[in-house]
Amino acid sequence: MKILPAVAATLFALAVWQTIVSLTELPRFILPGPMLVAETWWTNRAVIAEHTLVTAQEVLLGLAIGTALGIFTALQLATSKTARLLVQPILVFTQALPVFALAPILTLWLGYGLWSKIAMAVLIIYFPVTSAFFDGLMRTPPGYLDLAKTMQASPSRVLWHIRVPAALPSLGAGVRLAAVYAPIGAVIGEWVGASKGLGYLMLLANGRAKTDLMFAAMLTLGVLSVLLYVVISKLTKSLGDRET
Repeated sequence: MKILPAVAATLFALAVWQTIVSLTELPRFILPGPMLVAETWWTNRAVIAEHTLVTAQEVLLGLAIGTALGIFTALQLATSKTARLLVQPILVFTQALPVFALAPILTLWLGYGLWSKIAMAVLIIYFPVTSAFFDGLMRTPPGYLDLAKTMQASPSRVLWHIRVPAALPSLGAGVRLAAVYAPIGAVIGEWVGASKGLGYLMLLANGRAKTDLMFAAMLTLGVLSVLLYVVISKLTKSLGDRET
């Protein structure tokens, strides 16, 4: 039944969109109506599908690599005071750098293929996953740790049997956030330099004043992001329920 609020919200947004178009009577190249965008999407569905597959590949690989690196880094930070002293300040400093400014550098280093876009997605999601999982590892309920100390459990057993399971909800929250950010990173990379992908298609449509096609590509990206978020939420929830 949770799908009903989403459908109602979508219909409401489309109604508001159509109302604005009808009242303002703006030219199609400035603000196309939802019906025109839907028609354009259907007419160009093969092209949009081709570019969607490219962006989806970039997003999924970036999400997988970024999550793995985030988990590894969080474990190192949680188990090593030296790592917290040396690495944690660097992680915080990197968040002050504008990610958009790094995209041209990554394109220069990695070329115009998939890897520069994957690297961009990894950079955007790496910190949220690391930060969320690290916070979870450092906030293990004291009662669990006291019991482990009483039982004379080794640090590795405490980590893998107590701290990591207790931190899984925090990791799930970080991965869900990463699922929203990953498409943004991929599209930013495509804007800087690409020959395929939804970001490239949006730039191409905008340069040719095909605003309806640009909206169709943008909405497709939005649907892709929502679907990815829903799938990740289901997976993290099932893993959390299994642990409990």
